[in-house]
Amino acid sequence: MPRRHLELSHPQPALTDVPPLGNDAQSLADDFRRYYVHHLGRDRYCRTPHYLYEALTLTLRERLLERMRNTRYAQQESGCRQTYYISLEYLMGRALGNAILNLGFNGEAEGALRRYGLELAELAECEADAGLGNGGLGRLAACFLDSCATLQLPVRGYGIRYHYGMFRQKFRNGEQVEEPDHWLREGNPWEIERPEFAQRVRFGGRSEVKRGPEGRLNARWIDTTDVLAVPYDIPIPGYRNGTVNTLRLWSAAATDEFNLGEFNAGAYPESVAAKNDAEKITMVLYPNDASESGKELRLRQQYFLASASLQDVLQQWIGTVGIDLADFSAKNVFQLNDTHPAVCVPEMMRLLLDDHVLSWDEAWEIVTHTMAYTNHTLLPEALEKWPVRMFERLLPRLLDIIYEINARFLAEVAQRWPGDKERVRRMSIIEEGVEPMVRMAYLSIVGSFSVNGVAALHSRLLTQGLFRDFYEMWPEKFNNKTNGVTPRRWIASSNPTLTKLLRTTLGNDWVADLDQLRQLQPLAEDSAFRKQWLAIKRGNKERLAELVQARCGVRFNPDAMFDVQVKRIHEYKRQLLNVLHVIHLYDRIKRDDAQDLVPRCVLIGGKAAPGYAMAKRIIKLVNNVAQVVNNDPAVGDLLKVVFFPNYGVTAMETICPGTDLSEQISTAGKEASGTGNMKFMMNGAVTIGTMDGANIEIREEVGEENFFLFGLNAEEVVETRRHYDPAAIIAGDENLARVLQLLESGHFNQFEPGIFDPVLAAVTSRHDPWLTLADFSDYVAAQQQANDAFRDREGWARMSILNTAASGKFSTDRTMREYNRDIWKLEPMEALAVK
Repeated sequence: MPRRHLELSHPQPALTDVPPLGNDAQSLADDFRRYYVHHLGRDRYCRTPHYLYEALTLTLRERLLERMRNTRYAQQESGCRQTYYISLEYLMGRALGNAILNLGFNGEAEGALRRYGLELAELAECEADAGLGNGGLGRLAACFLDSCATLQLPVRGYGIRYHYGMFRQKFRNGEQVEEPDHWLREGNPWEIERPEFAQRVRFGGRSEVKRGPEGRLNARWIDTTDVLAVPYDIPIPGYRNGTVNTLRLWSAAATDEFNLGEFNAGAYPESVAAKNDAEKITMVLYPNDASESGKELRLRQQYFLASASLQDVLQQWIGTVGIDLADFSAKNVFQLNDTHPAVCVPEMMRLLLDDHVLSWDEAWEIVTHTMAYTNHTLLPEALEKWPVRMFERLLPRLLDIIYEINARFLAEVAQRWPGDKERVRRMSIIEEGVEPMVRMAYLSIVGSFSVNGVAALHSRLLTQGLFRDFYEMWPEKFNNKTNGVTPRRWIASSNPTLTKLLRTTLGNDWVADLDQLRQLQPLAEDSAFRKQWLAIKRGNKERLAELVQARCGVRFNPDAMFDVQVKRIHEYKRQLLNVLHVIHLYDRIKRDDAQDLVPRCVLIGGKAAPGYAMAKRIIKLVNNVAQVVNNDPAVGDLLKVVFFPNYGVTAMETICPGTDLSEQISTAGKEASGTGNMKFMMNGAVTIGTMDGANIEIREEVGEENFFLFGLNAEEVVETRRHYDPAAIIAGDENLARVLQLLESGHFNQFEPGIFDPVLAAVTSRHDPWLTLADFSDYVAAQQQANDAFRDREGWARMSILNTAASGKFSTDRTMREYNRDIWKLEPMEALAVK
């Protein structure tokens, strides 16, 4: 029997209307003690800090839930238009500091803990990073939710509650080793399980079509293997405004825990097979999709997220409005974060056709007025495609619907361009061939009313390249929304000393209005202010140096230039170009040509996908080069190199404020946007980068004199590929020839012969799509400019201040305002007063 949804159908005022919680230090202290002793059952003999952290979290969670409830009441009672942000990743980081900051409880929380002789910083270290994302895509989603709550926009996030994060990265002999990241080992005290809203998700089976009594054909999806999607809600607080939105994460569970008959017969593994198969769906973030089973699991994850989320929204609609869907598209928007949730398009059609018995035209009208798609890649190989046979086996009813969507769409194409069979073939959602594939990006475009890129260059290249045919058909659908990051986490929380200076200088409003940082521009010419700025930066560098010493065993000199590149390891991001420059510096030092070099500490970090052999080989190269450089007495403190292990959000909160030079060196035309570049800029790092992604807009904001530009632009990259000749480049560049000779000689792998041959072969190939060597000479020249600029400490401080001052555009508050203005069209909603 289904659970009754009491809060929707039978409100109980006497039960739910409770006195507001106290927010002063004494109230927090009393609740902290109550949770620690009574709820968690700890006593004077407990010496485990985790339980102290958990008691503090539960104390704060009470306050968040109070505000989350009142936010939900305000949104539901107003009948406002709402957005549902659907993403396979949310890289949230630690929640404690963010909650305290956004609630405005900094002094109160510290005061409450002092009553028991405790320090907030010590308890914060007990929290694990939530393993819900991998890189920029997931971190962007987390920043978006923060800004939506801060802007009081009625936006709910939907994602998956992975039991294990991508992996914990360790090194064995310089090689990346993946270990399970069981971030939920000790539970997640921030979440609230909501089993009453569980949804049933179907897989397998077959489609059956029957003619109804009125002559209409009705389809049913039968003989399916079902799993339950159990929701867990996480509060997302806005910045000191009383609004707390919700992130709902789905966990997979079996419809039956075990087969009692098989269990009693002694077949123990068989009795729990269904439970194990169900739970696999949400077990691991991004399973290795190098295998068929890995690909199938990823598709299962994507459909699981889409189906559970759409059913949940429809259920809420029926619970509050009723079964009439006439106004549904006027009140609801689904933002698809990349192609991962693209299956929302046919799944929504299925729900409307099969469960709500709408006609095709009625259902399609709703879908195409509620779905909006954000694209995050310019790499054709990164546009997801799934084998038709896999869809047929796992999601047969959806495949029927996709075929129908495609047939109707191609009829439109043929009508628009009569006789253009090649265009019809190019635009088909089904890619024909030996292995027919479903093109998920095309499905997203056809089913959405809005398609956006995430930086000006990215959006332009989408309409001129990957999606040109669709742009010619529907130019009104396409728009740009340059990404951003939240200043709450990336300045106010992660850089407390800079925050204190900014509050003293500008007041408090800049945290929610980052454009106010422009007021710092004239202070770049104030020597006293520059002195304060440099002192803060040095303190942050000391903090980073301590972290590097603890994690890598290498001592960074805080007076050196901290040169940092942290991001997912991928050939297009060109960590390889960075390490080639490191080898160049090493070579200069070894041949006594280092008189004009400033001391430099190079930090590279990021994870390679388990099945990405070349990315893992690049990690090995960085580690080998670091081993040689760091242990050569002739190099000393002039150059240090580390590959930072297990890079994540919490590490970035220390790395970012301590960085001098931000490496954003992707091949032009390949990075959609980048968000690390924005975090570094906000914290006063100066960028060395190509004309790629949001780098272009960063340079426009800060001025070309405060940005170290190098390399080919996107158009020059296309032209260069036509006649690319690495051998000629090597022959004409003595520095490059010396670097490659060191690699070819095995200088960095004397006891591992040949291990870097694949790297050398790739970088010297005429078909290298990343054109690494084409940009080497210009990169070296730009690095020399950065070196010379860093020697002038006052001049560097001026550049640093101006970068922070110009970073206002890259707040997600601005990004979310633009999404709302052009796509969502929501009205900000104040939460009801706490009662």
